[in-house]
Amino acid sequence: MGQLIIVIVLIGLGYVVGSIAEKKHYRSIISREAQWLHIPTVSVKNMIEDDVDIIDARMVQGSVVISIDHFKRILASLRNIFGGRVTAYESLIDRARREAILRMKEESPNADIILNTRIETSTIGRSANSRKSIGSIEAMAYGTAISYRK
Repeated sequence: MGQLIIVIVLIGLGYVVGSIAEKKHYRSIISREAQWLHIPTVSVKNMIEDDVDIIDARMVQGSVVISIDHFKRILASLRNIFGGRVTAYESLIDRARREAILRMKEESPNADIILNTRIETSTIGRSANSRKSIGSIEAMAYGTAISYRK
């Protein structure tokens, strides 16, 4: 009975700590998105007029690896049994993509626009005995940072 209580307490602690960390990360993302809002990030290859004097054009990238906590992994495993949306992974991927775009913008603070933006995601740390288990999500955003004379 004592071991069951310890397991329940550890799972509860994992849930609380994971939720706090996720909410803190979302707050950080929201404040940094507001800070970098002046640099538009678009997937279009070219939307600059021909008569614009381009000062600098360079490839920029931002990447992040975010791990899933054990409580969300348990919930996702249950969801895989019964079917439906796996919201635990949806928030993980959302945070990873947004963080990668922010890191890309932070790499090019003087850019006027980032063109041809692409985002790649992959999983890291699948265990050998459980093919559906995801350890971490990697997201990488890359594009062409353009600075032009105004």
